[in-house]
Amino acid sequence: MAMATSTSAIPAAEQAELIELSKKAAAYQAVKDHLDPAAHRLVGIGSGSTVVYVVDAIAALDRDATSRMLFFPTGDQSRGLIEAAGLPLGSVSQLPVAAKLDVCFDGADEVDEDLNLIKGGGACLFQEKIVATASRRFVCVADYRKLSPRLGTQWKQGIPIEVLPLAAKRVLSELENLGALGPQIRQGLPKKAGPVVTDNSMWLIDAPFKPLLLPRDKANGVQGGAGEDGLWTVDALADQLIRIPGIVEHGLFYGKNGLEVKAGEGGAQKPVAAYFGMADGSVQVRNA
Repeated sequence: MAMATSTSAIPAAEQAELIELSKKAAAYQAVKDHLDPAAHRLVGIGSGSTVVYVVDAIAALDRDATSRMLFFPTGDQSRGLIEAAGLPLGSVSQLPVAAKLDVCFDGADEVDEDLNLIKGGGACLFQEKIVATASRRFVCVADYRKLSPRLGTQWKQGIPIEVLPLAAKRVLSELENLGALGPQIRQGLPKKAGPVVTDNSMWLIDAPFKPLLLPRDKANGVQGGAGEDGLWTVDALADQLIRIPGIVEHGLFYGKNGLEVKAGEGGAQKPVAAYFGMADGSVQVRNA
């Protein structure tokens, strides 16, 4: 991550501007490469600061084309962005079960070498996963800080987990048994006293774990991956988390991408491509 650390000597205001420019560059390139105004009609719009530029890029397209599309939000923030841009608003709840969105654009808190993601820093992970799995192709858009060799390396806040409020304390105990390092209920301070409440009226737990292994790590002789000493592979931990009563959904996006899912299979959580705006102004693309 030399690119990210090379910005540490830049004054804070300039660094913030650089980050915003990198997000914008990644968003505009991703939309250019993956949104076909002539063919696409159903488009998913994720949540977070980078998605603001995705919507800007789409809104800059020919209005005759975008007026024939429907845009499906992942929460209140993206719904507001779609409406403010004057784009037609859709709802996944009204989408026929057999129908698929053509493409979905969303951000991430961290992306590993296999395009597994941690999402949910903005508290919209459940609806983000619903929209991603309802899409033929999910395209991730982020800045250079989100690039990581393994999940849990750069993003230290922990895996966001959406939970039923009445089960939150029991879920914390279960997470500690799995090796979570000080999981906590996310608080709304300083803007709100008490726990953060999601768009689904749930609470969030942030659960840090040791960096999550990839299949190649075990192939290269790394021991563990099934919880031994708190060490997990991405897939093993994701499968274990969703089994805990009280957990509604977690922020690990893993498994297959849209290119790998066959007809009749469930939706894909991983992106087909991830776009990273870099500190030097370029855009780095990782394809599945």
